[in-house]
Amino acid sequence: MKNRSSALLGVVALCAGLTACSSSSGGSPDATGNGRTVLDVWLMRDSVSAAFQGEFEAGFEKAHPGLDVRIQIQEWDGIGEKVTAALASNDAPDVIEVGNTQVAQYAQSGGLADFTGEVAGLGGGDWLKGLAEPGSYDGKQYGIPYYAANRVVVYRTDLFARAGVDASTIKTREQWIAATRKLNRGGTQGIYLPGQNWFALSGFIWDEGGDLAVRTGGTWRGGLDSPEALRAMAFYQRLQGLGRGPRDSDEAQPPQAEVMAKGEIAQIIAAPGGAKVVEEKNPSLKGKLGFFPIPGKSADTPGAVFTGGSDLVVPAVAAHQKEALTFIKELTGDAWQKKLALAMSYVPNKTTLAGAVASDPGAAAMAVGAANGHATPNTPQWAAVEAKNPIKEYMTAVLTGRDPATEAAKASKTIGDALNSGS
Repeated sequence: MKNRSSALLGVVALCAGLTACSSSSGGSPDATGNGRTVLDVWLMRDSVSAAFQGEFEAGFEKAHPGLDVRIQIQEWDGIGEKVTAALASNDAPDVIEVGNTQVAQYAQSGGLADFTGEVAGLGGGDWLKGLAEPGSYDGKQYGIPYYAANRVVVYRTDLFARAGVDASTIKTREQWIAATRKLNRGGTQGIYLPGQNWFALSGFIWDEGGDLAVRTGGTWRGGLDSPEALRAMAFYQRLQGLGRGPRDSDEAQPPQAEVMAKGEIAQIIAAPGGAKVVEEKNPSLKGKLGFFPIPGKSADTPGAVFTGGSDLVVPAVAAHQKEALTFIKELTGDAWQKKLALAMSYVPNKTTLAGAVASDPGAAAMAVGAANGHATPNTPQWAAVEAKNPIKEYMTAVLTGRDPATEAAKASKTIGDALNSGS
C-alpha cells in the first residue's frame, strides 16, 4: 500500500539497496558463527516502528532459537523493480512485504511460493476480504494478509457541535447527506470532496452491488456503466455538491488535509493519519478532530471501502521456505497482530481482531469499515487502468454536466481494453 497514512511512525532505514540487503548465507552459519539459520526479511517503510521491530525480533528469536531473523526496511519508491529482480535471482530474501494489490503481478510470473495448503492453519477463514482476495491468483493463495488500512470520515468535532450534529448517529448515507446539509451553515463548509476521489466512488459502487470491472468467460468488461455503478455516481454527485471541492482534481491536488487545516471545513474522507496532517498545519485544531466509518446504505452495514495494506509473500527461490512460513505464522498470528495494530494504528488482518484497536479512535473507525473492505479487480493488468485512470476523467465529466451513461460507457470500454490487453 503505497498511499499510506502520513501519521504512521517512521522507522530507521537499515538497508536500501537490493544487493546490499541480500544474504548469501544459504542456511550456513551467520557471521558470528553461532550456527543459526539466517532468515532475510524485507519489510516496507512505515510497516513497523523501530520499537516494534526490536520487540518482535527479540520475541521471535527467543521462541525460535535456531533462527536469526534479519529485517531490512525497504523504500516504496522503486520497490517493484527490486522485487521483480529478487524473484528472478538466485539470492532472494526469504519473506517480502508487498502491497496487497501487487500480489497478482508477482504471482503471474511464477515467482511466488503457493500457500494454498496453509490457509486454514493461518486462520484464513477470518482474514479481511480486502487483503485475502488480492493475495490470491488463479485460485491459489500466494499472499498472506499482514495488515490493513482504509479511509474513514475525519471530522471537526467543534463544527459538528456548533451545528447540533451528533456524529455517532450517522449510520446511513441519507443521514450523512442530511447532516452535511445541516453543517453547511454559518460559514462552515459541510464537506470537502474533490471530484476525482475514485476510492470513495469505488466504495459506493460496491455498496450498490456493482464493481469496477467484471470477468466473464475470460474477458474483462468495465463496470462503470452498470445500473449499480450509475446509482453510485449519482450519490457521489449529491455528496460532492454539498461542498466546494474542485471537480477536476483528486484528494492530493491540493492535499485535502491541508485544505481542511485552512478553513471551516467539517469533513473529509481520508485515512485517519490525515488528522495528524491537519493538526500539524493548524495546531489550534489539535483535539478537535474525530472519526467515524463511511456510512452505508443501511444502518446495519458500514459503507464499503477500498482496503489498502500489505501481504507477505515468499519467493519461490527462497532458500528457507519452512522457516519463512514460521516467520509468517508469528507475524500474522493473533498475538503479534494485536501488538502491531496498537503500535502502528493499523487494522489487524482478521475480522476477529477488530477489538484490538478499540482504544484508538481512528483505527477503530477503520476496523469497522474494513469488515466491508474490497480491492480492485484481481489482475496484473489493473496497473494499466490506473496509469490511464479513466475513472477520474469520467467523474469530472459527470460533475461538469455531461451525460453519466454516455461517459460511463466510454470509461468502461477503456477499462475493458486495458484489462484485456495482457490476457
